[in-house]
Amino acid sequence: MKTRRKAGLLLAALSLPVALGVTGCSTISEYVSGTDNVEPPAELVRFDATVAVQTLWRRNVGAGDSKRRVRLVPAAGDNKVFAADRKGRVRAFDAGTGDPIWDTDTDLPISGGPGTGEGLVLVGTSEGEVIALEASDGKIRWRARVSSEVLAAPRAAQGVAVVRTGDGKLFGLNVADGVRLWVYDRTVPVLTLRGTSAPVIHAGMAICGFDNGRLVSVAVQDGQPVWDTRVALPRGRTDLERLVDIDSEPAVEGDTVYVATFQGRVAAVDLRSGQVLWRRDMSSHAGIGVDGRALYVTDDQDYVWALDRSNSASLWRQTKLRGRGLTAPVSYGDFVVVGDQEGYLHWMRREDGQFVARQNIDSDGIAAAPLVVGDTLFVYGRGGTLAALKAP
Repeated sequence: MKTRRKAGLLLAALSLPVALGVTGCSTISEYVSGTDNVEPPAELVRFDATVAVQTLWRRNVGAGDSKRRVRLVPAAGDNKVFAADRKGRVRAFDAGTGDPIWDTDTDLPISGGPGTGEGLVLVGTSEGEVIALEASDGKIRWRARVSSEVLAAPRAAQGVAVVRTGDGKLFGLNVADGVRLWVYDRTVPVLTLRGTSAPVIHAGMAICGFDNGRLVSVAVQDGQPVWDTRVALPRGRTDLERLVDIDSEPAVEGDTVYVATFQGRVAAVDLRSGQVLWRRDMSSHAGIGVDGRALYVTDDQDYVWALDRSNSASLWRQTKLRGRGLTAPVSYGDFVVVGDQEGYLHWMRREDGQFVARQNIDSDGIAAAPLVVGDTLFVYGRGGTLAALKAP
């Protein structure tokens, strides 16, 4: 059985930070080899499966992301699903059948993406490049240089590709040619977790979390700030104790943005004004999901929570996946779904969090949250397995 030292258990590992030469700051890697003093993941519990999940198709994308420990995600658009591997391969498949549509080898170390928008598939590299491919045929439209590595999926809308970099910057690039239109810059703390929040584009705004615990909204067209809100305040005497990174993607539902921070809080923020509607103490590095009923959170113990969206009250908590290295939860029909470090996909009832199904997708593990498109759930494993699933 694999053992994983989660970000919350890494904080004493001072000998392990990786220096980012571009920024001068340090990051704590999410993964550490060895098993000393590490709590093993919870054993899989037995239960009677009550839901028959159908596998529509499975495909291999390539090398996956297991060797470099980046978190590559699936993306979808125009009845296609896209995925990339760490060695630079980007592939498109028919979302319904899984038939290959195109396969492009960029021969670059992809570390973030893919993201989509404006007819493009966008990926970022550990060398600070952004590559835009045509979603229709995989041809490279342009390559652009940014200030440091890209660890989250770029997004595009309104003629602008928005890219978050590891040194605290948000770039706006012209989707036609990759020319820089604007840059929004935040000061990066001395020490951060390895990872960045992917930007969410909504209602003409790019919304993104930063390593200082702030959630920011800027205008997509020109990068001008719309609002800047502190979600979590650093506490403690040491740089380790003061980590409040927002590394997971914010979630928008209606007129509210939901966000989670490491060693900080989960919060609801008004989309238009940036006013904090409520905060609740809870640490999350994996991330959140939301639907019309509830906010779902994977905390740093790998407990899965359902919270009332209006006031953060607990609806239920699933504790039997402790230490299994969970992804952010997603809402799919009547279920909440998470992946884990051993490659299992866990299905829970949305009503009460009880298990209803479990599948093994990729023995190298699952790090990216599943992607829901219509009535299909797509899962991308670290070993390069891309699967399309459907539940009744």
